[in-house]
Amino acid sequence: MLRDFFLGFIKIHVLHHAAQEPIYGVAMIAELARHGYNLSPGTLYPLLHSLTEQGYLTRTERIVDGRIRKYYVITDEGRVALHEAKRKIAELVQEVLEDEQGGGPSPMPPM
Repeated sequence: MLRDFFLGFIKIHVLHHAAQEPIYGVAMIAELARHGYNLSPGTLYPLLHSLTEQGYLTRTERIVDGRIRKYYVITDEGRVALHEAKRKIAELVQEVLEDEQGGGPSPMPPM
């Protein structure tokens, strides 16, 4: 179950970095490891392919040291998704941390 939560965080983190500059798999594995997410290529590359298929990233290929390296860049649709995710993250984090700091639970709206 925790893996599902973290995959959502990882997708947002990938979009964040792809919005800053072109990214590639090995570099993202290292970046994510820096934050405590130890992903295998078998987890990251399908995630990158999925984000590309969904229209959030585009992929280009470059030859680096005689090998083809796939770079990913955020699309306009990916920027919209990232912006919305950041807004929702900020709201949720504020509420969760407020509860931990003694601010009391926020009332839930009726369903």
